[in-house]
Amino acid sequence: MSTPSSSPALPERLVSLDAYRGLTMLFMASSGFGVAQIAKAHPDSSFWELLRYNTSHAAWIGGGAWDMIQPSFMFMVGMALPFSSSRRSAEGQDDRKRFRHTLWRAFVLVALGVFLTTGSAKQPVFGFHNVLTQIGLGYVFLALLVGRGWKIQLGAIGVLAVASWAAFALTPIAGPATDYKALGITSPDQVLSGFWAHWNMNANFAASFDQWFLNLFPCEKPFVFDKGGYQTLNFVPSLITMTLGLMAGENLRSGKTAGEKLNWLLKAGAICLVLALVTGTTICPVIKKLWTPSWAFYSGAVVLWVFALFYWFIDIKGHKAWTFPLVVVGMNSIAIYLAYQLTAGWIRATGKTWLGAGLFEGTYGGFASSLHVLGVLWSFCYWLYQRKVFIRI
Repeated sequence: MSTPSSSPALPERLVSLDAYRGLTMLFMASSGFGVAQIAKAHPDSSFWELLRYNTSHAAWIGGGAWDMIQPSFMFMVGMALPFSSSRRSAEGQDDRKRFRHTLWRAFVLVALGVFLTTGSAKQPVFGFHNVLTQIGLGYVFLALLVGRGWKIQLGAIGVLAVASWAAFALTPIAGPATDYKALGITSPDQVLSGFWAHWNMNANFAASFDQWFLNLFPCEKPFVFDKGGYQTLNFVPSLITMTLGLMAGENLRSGKTAGEKLNWLLKAGAICLVLALVTGTTICPVIKKLWTPSWAFYSGAVVLWVFALFYWFIDIKGHKAWTFPLVVVGMNSIAIYLAYQLTAGWIRATGKTWLGAGLFEGTYGGFASSLHVLGVLWSFCYWLYQRKVFIRI
C-alpha cells in the first residue's frame, strides 16, 4: 500500500457534474413550482399544460422533465463512483477498506430511505422505493463493476435488461375479474391491454413480490399496493442507469481528449435512444414507476445528452462562473435532499407566519411557496459551503 506522500494526486472535481447535480436537486426541491395549480386555473392553455406535464409525474407510460430527476440522480451516483474510488485509492485505502466503505454506504442509504419513508408514522414503515433505498440496494453490485471494462459493464446492462423484462413477461396477466380500483388505479392510462398488460399498475411481477416481501416486516396493516405503483425490485433495472453513469464516469477519467470524451457521451446517448425506441414500441412500455428496460434506455439517453451539454459548455468551453449557485448545492446533494424531505413543510409554515399567508394563496401561491423553500434551502447549502462542510456518506 502506498504512503500518502507517494500517492498520486487527488482527482480534480468535475464542475459540470457538480453543476448538473445541483440543478437536479434544486428542481426536485421546487415541488414543481406550483405549476399544476396554475395550469388548473388555465385549462385551455397549451403552454401551461406543457409546463404541467414537465413538472409532474406521468400517470403511467412516458414521462417529461420531472420524471428525469431520479434517473439523473442515479446516473450521477454511477458517474461519481470512479472519481471517489480513485480518490480513496490515492489516499492510500486498500481494496478491503474500500469495500467495507461500500457496504457501509449501502446500509446507510437504505436506512435513511426507510427513515424518510416512515416520517411521523407510529411505527417504522419498511418501504424500499425511496431513491436512497433504491441506490443503496444496488450500490454494492455497482461498485463491483468499477474498472471491469466496458465489455463486462455492457454485459451487465444486457443481463439486467433481459432478466427484468423476462420476470414481468413470464408472469401471468391479471384476469378480467381483477378489481383495479382496489389496487389504487385512478386513471385508465394505468390499465394496459394485450401483451403490455404484464406491466399494469400494481398487477405485475414486482407488485406480487412486494405483496409477499413487504409483509415480512412489522407493519401497522398488511401491505396491498403502493399508491404510486413504485416497487422494491425497481432497483434491479435502475442499475442499468447507474451503470451507464459508471461507464460515463470512467470515460471522463480516461486519457482521451475532451472532444473524444464528449463524442462518447453523445454516441452513448444515441445508442440508448435507439434501444428505447425499439424496445418501447415492441416488447415493453416506457414506464418510469417500474423502471422498465425501455425507460432505463430512454431516460439514459436524455441524461447522457443533457450532461454532455453541461460538460461541453462548462468544462470544455470553460464557462464556469455562472455555475456557482448550482455547485453550492451539487457539492451537498445529500444535505439538501434530507433538508427538503425533513423541513419543507416547516419552511412553508414559517413563511406564512412571517411573510403573510396571503403571499402563498391563490393561483400563484404555490409558485411563491416553491421559491421560498428553494431560497431557504439554497441559503442552508451556501452556509455549509462557506464553512467547507460537505456531508457525505
